[in-house]
Amino acid sequence: MHVLVVHNRYASAQPSGENKVVDQEVALLREAGHRVEVFERRSDDIAARSLPGKAAVPLLVPWNPAVRSELATRLRTGRPDVVHVHNVFPLLSPAVLAACADAGVPAVATLHNYTQICPPGTLQRDGRPCTECVGSTPLPAVRHGCYRNSRLATVPLAVSMSVNRRRWWTGVERFFCISGAQRDVLVRAGMPAERLAVKHNFVPEPGVVRTGPGEHLLYLGRLAETKGVRLLMSAWDEIAAGGGVGVPLVIAGTGPLEREVAAWAAGRDDVRYAGLYDTAACRRAIARSVAVVAPSTWLEAFGLVVVEAMAAGVPTVAAGHGAFVELVEDGVTGLLHRPGEPGALAARIRRAAADPDRNQDMGRAARRRYERDFSPAVGLERLVEGYRTAIAGRSAQARGGDGRASRGDGDSR
Repeated sequence: MHVLVVHNRYASAQPSGENKVVDQEVALLREAGHRVEVFERRSDDIAARSLPGKAAVPLLVPWNPAVRSELATRLRTGRPDVVHVHNVFPLLSPAVLAACADAGVPAVATLHNYTQICPPGTLQRDGRPCTECVGSTPLPAVRHGCYRNSRLATVPLAVSMSVNRRRWWTGVERFFCISGAQRDVLVRAGMPAERLAVKHNFVPEPGVVRTGPGEHLLYLGRLAETKGVRLLMSAWDEIAAGGGVGVPLVIAGTGPLEREVAAWAAGRDDVRYAGLYDTAACRRAIARSVAVVAPSTWLEAFGLVVVEAMAAGVPTVAAGHGAFVELVEDGVTGLLHRPGEPGALAARIRRAAADPDRNQDMGRAARRRYERDFSPAVGLERLVEGYRTAIAGRSAQARGGDGRASRGDGDSR
């Protein structure tokens, strides 16, 4: 199969689960003998633009005509069987879908978050769930400045969501939802259920698994409010006040709360801020963990670190909402805490560390779940199945003269 992957890479200064998923899927397909090419832009490149070039970036978010032309030409020349779209913000834009229609190539799209129904993609505002824009115009997001706490920065996202809604819903043959929980939210929001398929992200074999009880608790990810970092700090302070759990907390990652986390950890024996780990260091740190902690306050669409822990035979302590409820079987492969409650999180961390034998049973069960549902073999099967469904759907349209994919694509934007 000949696949063209389309992705706007997130800035490299901070960890990106989406970048990781794209790279792993490309490698998986190539290892299986498929021909995979990549059409990408990089957010890192914005810094090298001239001042007028930087100022023009928001105008490209809803529509980038140069990308449409460039991609359509490449598709007509290369003739891939299918285009797999990931992130298009900020430099690609939904113009990539028009290019696919121009060239008559079917498109599938992985929905890594909720940007189809929420401008910042989090379904959260001020640390609490928010659905004001779901099923309506995104004006509330602009009013509240939901993206980067800025009304001005939110406008391009809101405009793109408004003007491109129909293009997304008619120009994509198959949407890959990364959890059933995400799919349920999107269906309730009005997205076409028949095109929304659940395809969990897979995780490569880590090459190292836990062999003992573990030597630390681990938080691994972006240091941001939505990831529950402040919640974790509050819970850990409560644990420390009660005498601790016998092992330290390691926090690895970067993000907007990095200085706050580093200051909080400074001078403490029970906390270590490790900065940003590379892939090998991440895998070693996970395999040495009593448990991996994932206390996100937003409704995670998946939770890659949870499955990475499973692959290493390590249980997770996770917030009991969003995709985590789907990924973690409470008391079997890990523990779920009441979302947003430091005391509940502290209690679950204590429980994970208090009984080493039970903890190792959960770790073994987590590894079995990984092998059954999240291994590379399973990931490849579901990925190729989705591609074949999209190709068959486009072929049926061509035979029946449906014309859906090209409808509305004769605009002059």
